[in-house]
Amino acid sequence: MKLTVVGCSGSFPSADSACSSYLVEADGFRLLLDMGNGALGELQRHCGLYDLDAIFLSHLHADHCIDMCGYFVARYYRHDGGRCAPMPVFGPEGTEQRLTTAYADTPSASSMSEVFDFHTLKSGSFEIGPFSVRTERVAHPVETYGIRVEHGGKVLTYSGDTGVCDALDELAAGADLFLCEASFVHGKEDIPDLHLNGREAGACAQRAKARRLVLTHIPPWTDGGRNLSDARAVYDGPSEIAVPGAVYEI
Repeated sequence: MKLTVVGCSGSFPSADSACSSYLVEADGFRLLLDMGNGALGELQRHCGLYDLDAIFLSHLHADHCIDMCGYFVARYYRHDGGRCAPMPVFGPEGTEQRLTTAYADTPSASSMSEVFDFHTLKSGSFEIGPFSVRTERVAHPVETYGIRVEHGGKVLTYSGDTGVCDALDELAAGADLFLCEASFVHGKEDIPDLHLNGREAGACAQRAKARRLVLTHIPPWTDGGRNLSDARAVYDGPSEIAVPGAVYEI
């Protein structure tokens, strides 16, 4: 598998990064994990606008899904080649309605489904193209799913947005790369079932025996270096902070 960080800023785009979006590729298949603010523009640095094969939306907060509205325009109003056929979009219950409301002026109530084939996420295991995936609901104020992606004996886990929870430990177990949010600062923010801090992300990776930890979803107002130091204090594997354009072979 090949993982490309399209955007990794938390809550809103930073001067250097779009919000959460990660491109996973294998066997010529392209799966996008989330499409937050600014991600659609950055995505075009890494693949063609119409080259995606499926999209996974961990949850419906704007910093993880709002650029789907722009992508709807690109697919629905395409003139060269005609309107795009529906592509699979996996998201929580109500994803189509949320995106239709956010766009606010679709030609009809069903226009989104003319270019997106919506599938409602639940906890469980299924296939997306060549990938075997497992999704579990994690600890966030809205319905949110972490995902475990397997291919060729390798495992990528993406936390989505979450607080500490058993489901995340299970998804990350033995992962070759654990892409984990670290929005909060240890000793500063302490709000359960919302976000992880660097130390909590590191502790989760250590419990799960993940082989590599990449911290992501760090908001512009948060010191990523401190979060990385906090993670390294409790996790003894290789670790780093996600940066836009970074590519990982898994």
